[in-house]
Amino acid sequence: MLRVSKRAGGAPEIFHSLQGEGLNIGAPSVFLRLALCNLTCNWCDTKYTWDWRNFNYKNEVASLDAGLVRDVILRFGCPHLIITGGEPLLQQKEIAPLVAELKDEGFYFEVETNGTIAPIQEMARDIDQWNVSPKLATSGTLAGKREVPRVLEAFRDMACAYFKFVVVDPSDVEEVCRLRDRYRLPADRIILLPEGTTVAALQCRSGWVSEVCVREGFRFSTRLHILLWGDERGR
Repeated sequence: MLRVSKRAGGAPEIFHSLQGEGLNIGAPSVFLRLALCNLTCNWCDTKYTWDWRNFNYKNEVASLDAGLVRDVILRFGCPHLIITGGEPLLQQKEIAPLVAELKDEGFYFEVETNGTIAPIQEMARDIDQWNVSPKLATSGTLAGKREVPRVLEAFRDMACAYFKFVVVDPSDVEEVCRLRDRYRLPADRIILLPEGTTVAALQCRSGWVSEVCVREGFRFSTRLHILLWGDERGR
């Protein structure tokens, strides 16, 4: 069984939209949002997947058979699946057979992960792109939980892994550069995103974040879904 986040009204959070950030920004994609996370970032915009002090687990999470999840995904007729969360790799043993089945049908897969859990062999084999988002000090998560050296090194050695950092202020950039140097992360596989759940917040940070990307050789990404729909759940 897969633990999947629920949309308003109780339907599983499996939806067809555009990739809102990162390397494939703007690409039509199906999203599968899995519940649960092993971190507790203070600015997280999907706290309903893990924050059981402020959200009710029964109201927010559905336990679904992988076959049902597959059928919902196939209805959209879009062979680009983004597995997100929460932290999807908490359920990678359960999701791997579904990924393998859809792979045989020509699907392209992206996984959004916080970079603290290494992929199992089956997932490493079948996932086309890893969007690794190591959390920074401004996330409020303790360093020992958010930074796992062996996992970051494993993703560094995977050419299909990109390192996506949410940036709040200039101190975040300094931390990104330290992580780049410590783990020898290729600059052209580092993506900076301005933090923000409103258009105004994104605009406020985008100027100086983009200048940092030019200077350091990083990629820049906005958050397209915020620009188009605001902080709307399931878009």
